[in-house]
Amino acid sequence: MTKWNETDISDQRGRSAVVTGTGGLGLETALLLARAGCNVTIAGRNPQKGADAVSRVQRAVPHAAMRFEKLDLADLSSVFSFAQRMNSDRESLDVLVNNAGIMVPPERQETQDGFELQFGTNYLCHFALTAQLMPLLSKGTNARVVTVSSVAARAGKINFDDINSKTHYRPMEAYSQSKLACLMFPLELQDRSRAAGWGVSSIAAHPGISRTDLLHNAPGRNSVHGLARTFLWFLFQPVAQGALPQLFAATSKDAKSGGYYGPDRLGETRGHPQPARIPPQALDRVACKRLWEVSERMTELPIGPTWDL
Repeated sequence: MTKWNETDISDQRGRSAVVTGTGGLGLETALLLARAGCNVTIAGRNPQKGADAVSRVQRAVPHAAMRFEKLDLADLSSVFSFAQRMNSDRESLDVLVNNAGIMVPPERQETQDGFELQFGTNYLCHFALTAQLMPLLSKGTNARVVTVSSVAARAGKINFDDINSKTHYRPMEAYSQSKLACLMFPLELQDRSRAAGWGVSSIAAHPGISRTDLLHNAPGRNSVHGLARTFLWFLFQPVAQGALPQLFAATSKDAKSGGYYGPDRLGETRGHPQPARIPPQALDRVACKRLWEVSERMTELPIGPTWDL
């Protein structure tokens, strides 16, 4: 594979996308999709950050088709409200980028629905969001769902006996579990889409180690992780570089359904998009199916738009 970069993004005019996360990788992804002509909805929980994101994109791309919609991925009711608005406002959707996340809060926290915060935000609410937007995606053109995982997935394990880390919480273990789920889910989604004829491609990506604010926002600037992010900044590749794998997954004709993409150098920590190594635990088809079924029960997907189109 050649060194794919932002200049290789194909013409996206006539296409529409939803990208979760108003900063970091989400903002960069939205910016480059908009620059390529895509009609982009960027979604996040903070309206001011959303307005700032839209302004930044429109300053860089004056004629960008870009808007913000409120979406709190720590609250299933917000997910369902967002999806209801999307299903009412539009007839189809071509790209969904499940990007937003939180990383290693030092103390265990919960979402509005009682899920461990990282598992709920990074994975479960994106699972529910994808289900709710599937009717639109099934009507899209070459529709794709891109779910963002992490190199941390390699160390992940789905603890089905304590999936919400109630009896045992270690920040990095919980994060790795959530990001492993964000790899198992798109693999299972692709299998189900193919079997059911949904016509939607599911692709996973990871950004390597990138210079986002995740480590400043959750553990804090004075934590070990935050200080590493501040003073060892040179170990983290720029956000624009980190966003390339998910942009490749979202736009390239060479991105394969059911594929997984990450950077090509230094153990997939930096560089240009290439096929990434899938850890063996993500290839456990029985576990992937079980995770899907557990996720359906946990999110209590309501009667209406679901996987059964």
